[in-house]
Amino acid sequence: MAAAGAEAVAPAEEEEKRLPEGDPESGGDSEDEGDSDSSGDGEDEEKENEAEIQRLEEQLSINAFDYNCHLDLIKLLRQEGELVKLRRARQKMSELFPLTEEIWLDWLKDEIKMASESSEREKVYELFERAVKDYICPEIWLEYAQYSIGGIGQEGGIERVRSVFERALTAVGLHVTKGTALWEAYREFENAILETAQPAPGSVPSPEQQQMLCSQLEKIHTLFRRQLGIPLLDMEASYAEYEEWSEDPIPETTIKNYKKALQQLEKCKPYEEALLGAETPKLAEYQAYIDFEMKAGDPARIQLIYERALAENCLVPDLWARYNQYLDRQLKVKELVLSAHDRAVRNCPWTVGLWIRYLLAMERHRVDHSIISEMFEKALNAGFIQATDYVEIWQAYLDYLRRRVDFTQDSSKELEELRSAFARAVEYLKQEVEERFSESGDPSCTIMQNWARVEARLCNNMQKARELWDNIMTKGNAKYANMWLEYYNLERAHGDTQHCRKALHRAVQCTSDYPEHVCEVLLTLERIEGTLEDWDAAVQKTENRLARVNEQRAKAAEKEAALAKLEEEKAEQRKQARAEKKASKKAKKARTGDKRKADDDDEGEWGQEEEAEQPSKRHKGDGVLEEDMEVEMGLFGRSGPEKADRPANQKEKATTSRKDIPKVLHDSSKDNVTVFVSNLSYNMAEPEVKLKELFESCGEVAEIRPVFSNKGTFRGYCYVEFKEEKSAHQALGLDRQAVEGRPMFVSPCVDKNKHPDFKVFRYSTTLEKHKLFISGLPFSCTKEELEDVCKAHGNVKDIRLVTNRAGKPKGLAYVEYENEAQASQAVLKMDGLTVKEHVIKVMISNPPLRKLPDKAEAGRASQFAVPRQVYGARGKGRTQLSMVPRALQRQGNPVAKAENGMVQNSPATSSAPPEEPKKMSNADFAKMLLKK
Repeated sequence: MAAAGAEAVAPAEEEEKRLPEGDPESGGDSEDEGDSDSSGDGEDEEKENEAEIQRLEEQLSINAFDYNCHLDLIKLLRQEGELVKLRRARQKMSELFPLTEEIWLDWLKDEIKMASESSEREKVYELFERAVKDYICPEIWLEYAQYSIGGIGQEGGIERVRSVFERALTAVGLHVTKGTALWEAYREFENAILETAQPAPGSVPSPEQQQMLCSQLEKIHTLFRRQLGIPLLDMEASYAEYEEWSEDPIPETTIKNYKKALQQLEKCKPYEEALLGAETPKLAEYQAYIDFEMKAGDPARIQLIYERALAENCLVPDLWARYNQYLDRQLKVKELVLSAHDRAVRNCPWTVGLWIRYLLAMERHRVDHSIISEMFEKALNAGFIQATDYVEIWQAYLDYLRRRVDFTQDSSKELEELRSAFARAVEYLKQEVEERFSESGDPSCTIMQNWARVEARLCNNMQKARELWDNIMTKGNAKYANMWLEYYNLERAHGDTQHCRKALHRAVQCTSDYPEHVCEVLLTLERIEGTLEDWDAAVQKTENRLARVNEQRAKAAEKEAALAKLEEEKAEQRKQARAEKKASKKAKKARTGDKRKADDDDEGEWGQEEEAEQPSKRHKGDGVLEEDMEVEMGLFGRSGPEKADRPANQKEKATTSRKDIPKVLHDSSKDNVTVFVSNLSYNMAEPEVKLKELFESCGEVAEIRPVFSNKGTFRGYCYVEFKEEKSAHQALGLDRQAVEGRPMFVSPCVDKNKHPDFKVFRYSTTLEKHKLFISGLPFSCTKEELEDVCKAHGNVKDIRLVTNRAGKPKGLAYVEYENEAQASQAVLKMDGLTVKEHVIKVMISNPPLRKLPDKAEAGRASQFAVPRQVYGARGKGRTQLSMVPRALQRQGNPVAKAENGMVQNSPATSSAPPEEPKKMSNADFAKMLLKK
């Protein structure tokens, strides 16, 4: 019956093979009817697709590792029905990358439609074998088993199907959520075989038939019992099905295993539910599941959960490294270990650590030397992103070659190969790596040092070792004491005293970092082995050298002191110039005030009226505007003429209304429901209304408290208090949103006095290999234009143009790709590219560490800061300079001298309260300021 079913399928497959170009799978038109316009549109689309196919093929000829380009080409070729080109494109991609489950299933389905002859079916079987090696995919295994059922009419067909099913169960039969489908498919197949073996109704089965029936029934019983001993979802249904199917009672052993599997399933359920509810990439959930299985200690289950995690996180090098380490140390099965290492380097070819582990695994499992050498050459072409990566892979390969050499022989093929590899490594780093990265990655010449050690210790060839060390010193290493001492130790162990003395004399002459250490070693050598003449020569040489060194250090110290003094003088001059400019400005204002007072006797005492603050004033001190500070200290009321376009009475009215508003005092107990909003425009009218409309989308707003100056003008920041804490967290998402042409800063409300180290920075400050930093962009470059440039090299996830506080571009950008491979290729292709006549620089994002302010300096600065009652959540402003003249400061108690940033108060000062300075009128203050 099964054979007949297979024969019945063949005509359908033949029909699919003869499908016209209009087959929906191939993307063509499914109807012949249509007007001339639709026909013309179809021809235009076909021409566009052909041009796009040609472009993609040309791009792949330039960069064969462009993953997204491969995907686009396969999609277009499948749409056009170009089966020959499609097969070739898929083949090329599979050679470079492991293919995902979706790509394999599409490929297999296309090939299955075209396969009718037995030879063609064999090619499909080979394709299935390749597919199941890339990742653990239950769907592919199930498709493989079902396809093999179609060939049971051939010789050995039934045994082939069983073999596929058994391999599938070994690979994914333990899969908690998807393994049941394979077990059920296997049982259905065996049940179908049982049906074909049943005798005709009313006939008596022969002994052979009876034996075959019993054997087939036992196979189905065995499958049920095996399945019920494994923790799988819907186990209860499988147990009920077994009870219904079996004519005999279920054995006690099976029931015991079933209950044990149920208990294990309950332990696994939380992890499976966490995976179902998590969002991609689910790394944390998979890691928790792996830790759970590692404690249980079942190798098959550990391997399966690792494979499941890698199927969804195939571009995470650390996950591959942990999996390979487990296989290397625990399972140690050659085929399994090497397969995992091969898939690791195909998924993450830019990670040098995976290549090194692969070479070690191949050596450990005694793989042929030619295969290891071929794999090393592939590693060199993998496109590492750092120069040091090439040094590491070369060192790993040289270590492998060194372990192959039998050094008891004077000469051998392996030794010559090792020496040739050392020479090639040095040349490769000098030519290839230095040309790409502008550095060799090996400034200390570690490869040449190891070469010299091999020649000296293992080959007894000190002459070659000395030549190598001479070459090392000529590469800028002669000034370092540790390099000379390394060479000296080698000579001491394998050379002679004469060369040791010669090396140390050269070291004394050349070393610039630690000459005292080298001099001490030379004197120690002569004290033990030297003659009197040698001792005298060494003493004289070391004394002369150290005298020169001390003289050079003294000159350098004098030069540094002179530079520091010059800088201090320049700083004092700048400070004096600023003070004179400020005094001149205030004197001019004072004269203007006197004139106004003489012109209008009804105005009252000088300085009683205050004019609204200019919105363009810059912040001074701890966040207070310069003119605000003047008002608070009782200086000048007016700062200039009123604006012509604003009536005086209207301005007075607005100012008076704001001046009546009390100081904004923040309740720190409500920090969890409050956000701090800053960098707003000083010209914002009615900020409460404007910001309430903006933040109501995050939740119910309890209160908005804008901060105003003493003149009643808005200072550009405020507190927004919500009813619920989750609304405050949601409001943080509005950070950097443009409000009236400026990026609004939204940050958590944190008391800086209690948490002085608190910083708010939403972006990573560490190395991100999947993200690029681009500089030199034209200010007119938009996010869309930059995306058009970047998406040609990979799938762009996000682009951020860096702006200043006013929202103006700075010519910098961060571009985030899907993975490290795309980012690495983008660096190679985009660095030095011209964008709107600007040459851009592209590199992997690795921001420098932020410098923290010196505590002592901050402490000294705080002595002269004007005290404020209220600081915002962001703390004080950028500068700590006092805006109070020194003459006024001297009227109070003198400030004690600060040491290490801490003010040391005298006992008298600490015990008695400070005297109040004599109060001065505005006129008295003006006279004091203007007198010479």
